[in-house]
Amino acid sequence: MPTKEEIRDWFTGLQQSICEQLEAADGKAKFISDPWERPGGGGGVSRVLTEGKIIEKGGVNFSAVWGKTPEPVMKTMNLEPGVHPDFFATGVSIVLHPLNPLVPIIHMNVRYFEMSNGTWWFGGGIDLTPHYVDADDARYFHEHIKAACDRHHPSYYADFKRWADDYFFIKHRNETRGIGGIFFDYLKADQDFTKASRFDFVKSVGSAFAPVYTHFMKKNHALPFTEKQKHWQYLRRGRYVEFNLVWDRGTKFGLDTDGRTESILMSLPPQAQWVYNYTPEPASAEANTLALLTKGIDWIPS
Repeated sequence: MPTKEEIRDWFTGLQQSICEQLEAADGKAKFISDPWERPGGGGGVSRVLTEGKIIEKGGVNFSAVWGKTPEPVMKTMNLEPGVHPDFFATGVSIVLHPLNPLVPIIHMNVRYFEMSNGTWWFGGGIDLTPHYVDADDARYFHEHIKAACDRHHPSYYADFKRWADDYFFIKHRNETRGIGGIFFDYLKADQDFTKASRFDFVKSVGSAFAPVYTHFMKKNHALPFTEKQKHWQYLRRGRYVEFNLVWDRGTKFGLDTDGRTESILMSLPPQAQWVYNYTPEPASAEANTLALLTKGIDWIPS
């Protein structure tokens, strides 16, 4: 059974591997490394890349924090008031904002949580947020994420895709954040899965990230774009900000556990816009993208 130290060390290696692959694909910028410590216990390393040839701003964060479980987390887990077991949490979180609006935004998070009362679980997810939805790109993304899932259980992709459609949903806008992906949480041991098999699945998800995203970097970064498309990118980035600040569990967990604010808000883009009551022109590429920001789309048609 993998220990929390073994899980932590694998996440550390994942951060390093992803940063190396992204730097090679970008060809210009390098990640800066910013270690930090959490006063209540633990810390992490935030690695941030800015002003690249392809990535305008991106972060690949690692953390391993511990201490007494904070009250807001206790309420989330329906634990009795006054009972404060110790917790340990570790993981890698990534958000990349590209320069070219024809390259999609991507997010991934893989994490592990345990408490001194014996409770533990894995969680995470990966989703793609194109500024302009391209059916071929959407299919490529979902095929590779499905392949990572299928290596571990035939129900994973369908179950976790449905969960992603529900999770990556901007309720106050009635639209999905992008074309989804997978989302999973509270993965524990049961009659079908061990801690080791759950961890193996998380490894597959983490290892799929860089090959998938560097494909989009190489394929789309040199495509020409207009000022209108750049303006649309800023508006879509605004939606991304709204989701992360209003609905995202990771943001809330980081703030509730007194995490490092600068690292938690790394996911925000370098520039975004909000235009009052903006409506794209009918039948435009922007309107067509909005029409595809809905739940339940099968991106891998047979």
